[in-house]
Amino acid sequence: MQTLDPTPSEPPVLVDEPTDLVPPKSPRRIGWARRRRALSAFWKTYRRSRMGMVGLVMMVLFILLAVVGPFFVPAKDVSVAFATGKPFQPPTVHWLLGTDNFGRSVLSLIVVGSRISLIVGFAATVVTMVLGAGIGIASGFYGGKTDTLLNALTNWFLVIPWIALAIVMASILGPTLLNIILIIGITSWAGTARLVRAQALTVKERPYVERARALGGGDLHTIAHHILPNVMPVIFANTVLTVALSILAETTLSLLGLGDPNSVSWGGIINEAFQAGALSAGYWWWIIPPGVMIVLVVLAFTMCGYALDEIINPRLRER
Repeated sequence: MQTLDPTPSEPPVLVDEPTDLVPPKSPRRIGWARRRRALSAFWKTYRRSRMGMVGLVMMVLFILLAVVGPFFVPAKDVSVAFATGKPFQPPTVHWLLGTDNFGRSVLSLIVVGSRISLIVGFAATVVTMVLGAGIGIASGFYGGKTDTLLNALTNWFLVIPWIALAIVMASILGPTLLNIILIIGITSWAGTARLVRAQALTVKERPYVERARALGGGDLHTIAHHILPNVMPVIFANTVLTVALSILAETTLSLLGLGDPNSVSWGGIINEAFQAGALSAGYWWWIIPPGVMIVLVVLAFTMCGYALDEIINPRLRER
């Protein structure tokens, strides 16, 4: 009798367990990835602006001059006690931009003065942005009596001529470098506050801000995570323009004799030239080069600022 073998069962199918499972990304990593993509898109847009790229190159050159240049200038070249040149010597091969009334190299003074001028410009801009952004966000976000009070204060600073207020403050506080920075920052924040306030008024009415507050988000949380990130592009674009205005403000105060007498700046060089009668005597090499440097650095920051404004403002970008 023949027996039939049972039908062989099919071998079990083995499924390889995945060994390359990628853990879910944390919200922080997702946020940084979005920021990198936004910065990459911003840079691609910025590179299309010829004005912005020219201004950026000029700005980088001036920053390099301010950071590196003074290290290559001997201290005796800008010291009155150790000046080796003849007073009022016109430009020569040895003295490329001539000398001043003490025999100091004008070129060395310009190189050393670039650091002070840019330090005042950047530091005063920081003070301006902190005051302007803080007051503008508080005014636009809280509204009511807070908005009325802060808006009245902003309007007062906008109406009062800043030069008159700066002269009074410089006369009271004294012509030191720190005081000049504080004076420029305190007298220049109102325009920034007005721009930030207008942006904060629109942002606080958006649905995601209302949803964050409905879920229990406090004022500081809402401002830090929703209001400030949305007004930051306006603050950043205005910061670049404010640096140029701060450098011009320092030059103006130095021309009026309210600059720091112990520091060498471009405005201080021009002030000393005017006091020594360089304009009437025809010592052009003492006046024109620092003036050209001021014009170029202000032009560089202004070009970058307008290029940023075109990127941030959709209406200007469409043009």
